[in-house]
Amino acid sequence: MIPERGFPQIEFEQRLEKAQQLMNDSNLDVLFFCSEAEVRYFTGFLTQFWQSPTRPWFLCIPQKGNPVAVIPEIGADCMGRTWIEDIRTWSSPHPEDDGISLIQKTLEEFSGSSKTIGMPMGVESVLRMPLTDFVTLQEQMKGFHFRDATPLIRQLRMIKSEREIEKISHVCQMVSNVFESLPEWIFEEPTETDVFRRFKMECLQQGVDDVSYLVGGAGPGGYSDIISPPSGKKITPGDVLILDTGCVFDGYFCDFDRNYALEHADDAVRKAYRVVYQATEAGFEAAVVGNTTADVFQAMNQVLESNGAKGGQVGRMGHGLGMQLTEWPSNAPFDHTMMEPGMVLTLEPGMQFSGNKLMVHEENLVIREDGPEMITRRASAELPVICR
Repeated sequence: MIPERGFPQIEFEQRLEKAQQLMNDSNLDVLFFCSEAEVRYFTGFLTQFWQSPTRPWFLCIPQKGNPVAVIPEIGADCMGRTWIEDIRTWSSPHPEDDGISLIQKTLEEFSGSSKTIGMPMGVESVLRMPLTDFVTLQEQMKGFHFRDATPLIRQLRMIKSEREIEKISHVCQMVSNVFESLPEWIFEEPTETDVFRRFKMECLQQGVDDVSYLVGGAGPGGYSDIISPPSGKKITPGDVLILDTGCVFDGYFCDFDRNYALEHADDAVRKAYRVVYQATEAGFEAAVVGNTTADVFQAMNQVLESNGAKGGQVGRMGHGLGMQLTEWPSNAPFDHTMMEPGMVLTLEPGMQFSGNKLMVHEENLVIREDGPEMITRRASAELPVICR
């Protein structure tokens, strides 16, 4: 079953109601957003036009009433197809005043006596407008207070609705199909670049909307880099290949990888695969309501360290997942976020072996009241060896 695209209006009304309750608790008059994920979360405004940095886009959430979009005129028709009714536009780009006076007027309209405006300022947030424009806005709004609303938006977005989970699960299943079919066609493609291009085409044939993220590569006896695009290197017997992908369906990501050995694999890489697989199992068992993301990290790290690996070199072993490839929280020793039903996470333990070789596993799961639910189809317990 393909999930229905978009969301019914009640979904956005529920998000707004929760946000306004938290605003009241935090003494915030209005929330101010200018980044894609937050604008889409409250409006449903889905467009790839965000890839252009030319124009800023703004959204205001008042403590009472519905959201107000303050956007370039070019987006009025697309925003008009969402549930948002109050859409205020200007002709953009306009270097002398690219929406600043309009957003100022809107923020002042909805600010109460405390003149307190909340916006994301913390980790995993960005300011998607020219810094000089934001400084100008602050200078023109003397007496108003801009406060960090990251904890508020984090609390909202970490817990997914069943409709959100359905979309993430669907894209996970489509990409699982492609990973499972890869052994049937990989030797038709001579180089890393060809394999990655074919993988993207197979994902699109399955029904994903986009292959926004695809990294990895192959190396003899293992790989040493997991974030680069593919090279033109020929794939050869003895190579170990990893593909790590974030594909999208209706604006929601999967994020997981798979490893393969070509023709043969030595004992060291087979052992590394088993150890990281076991670490993933330990992380899955620890991902229960009442535990923290730090507990999940420690469960995985203990398996790695007991097998000679020094865990944690990359800072975390998985993260939240949803409208963005990586979201809050982090499976890391510094993150003590409590597991709650509806959280969608990745488990991503990795270890270094045989000098500079790496082995990384990644799976996606959702936290349920009665235990975690895997939404990717689990990788095999032993390293897959693909033969011609």
